[in-house]
Amino acid sequence: MAKRKINKQQQRRINAQHRQRSRRARDDDNLPDSDALGPEQIGLVIESFGRQVNIEAKDGEVTRCHLRANVENPVAGDRVIWQMGDNTGVIVAVEPRRSLLTRPDFNGQPKSIAANIDQMLIVVAAQPPAYANLIDRYLVAAEAHQLTAVIVRNKSDLPVDDDTLAMLNSYADNGYTVLTASSTDGKGLDALRAQLADATSIFVGQSGVGKSSLVNALLPEANTAVGELSHAADKGRHTTTTARLFHFPDGGDLIDSPGIREFGVQNLDRKSVEQGFREFQPFISQCRFRDCRHESEPDCGLQAALERGDISPVRLQSYRQIVAEIEGQHG
Repeated sequence: MAKRKINKQQQRRINAQHRQRSRRARDDDNLPDSDALGPEQIGLVIESFGRQVNIEAKDGEVTRCHLRANVENPVAGDRVIWQMGDNTGVIVAVEPRRSLLTRPDFNGQPKSIAANIDQMLIVVAAQPPAYANLIDRYLVAAEAHQLTAVIVRNKSDLPVDDDTLAMLNSYADNGYTVLTASSTDGKGLDALRAQLADATSIFVGQSGVGKSSLVNALLPEANTAVGELSHAADKGRHTTTTARLFHFPDGGDLIDSPGIREFGVQNLDRKSVEQGFREFQPFISQCRFRDCRHESEPDCGLQAALERGDISPVRLQSYRQIVAEIEGQHG
């Protein structure tokens, strides 16, 4: 049988996997034997740097740990089993996750961002401009992972254009929680703290919308880096390079994630994307065909709802754009 040909991208991925396995094996050879380590204990990943991880023990002490070769890279929010050595620890296992958020890497493959999250706070601002399709991607991902989704308009002390305001109002009309906040004058921070209490949350959004500034306002001791907005390109400079977990004094955790302009929806299917548009649900059930694509099929519940003005044409176009992307990748 003829040997299956692989393209250059697949070959690069295979070579990278080989290099990674070799590097892990070399790293494992340098780790102490289990007999030289302390007893196994549970820890919480605060920040991950590839094969090195900062974990927090039950007593609150933070320790830099290395990974055994057979352990997948944990991310902020993961619970792990680890053992203490002379100066550093060794992670021997990652506990099962209740949720895992990913984004595409340079090869379009999912890269883990954070784990065990309860709610996603989508931060937008007047600048850089807020785009409905990006917000919708976050909402779809939140629904797929069964996370509570909250939209936060940051920099509320700055004026916002009518189109952005109308867009945010439309999300509120569709049942999404929309909060306003400002790290400059402090308005809205109390309501934001109440939303964050007793849950593990993640801030997501474009670079430059002020996620790190919000973290600093909510947790002054965090001392996270705050970057200036690049006026030339109207895009923020990346100031957070790895997701990091912070504790609130009154309960609840926050994971500050790297600024990302894309979000990992590539592993979802059409039905999962549909579920991310909550206002579509009453009308999808009215479609004549169960596999309706909501394009030109007869007796489509969504098309009829669009014609009546019951759903937004912007949201329907956003849905179609996301579906076209994932089906193009899977095709």
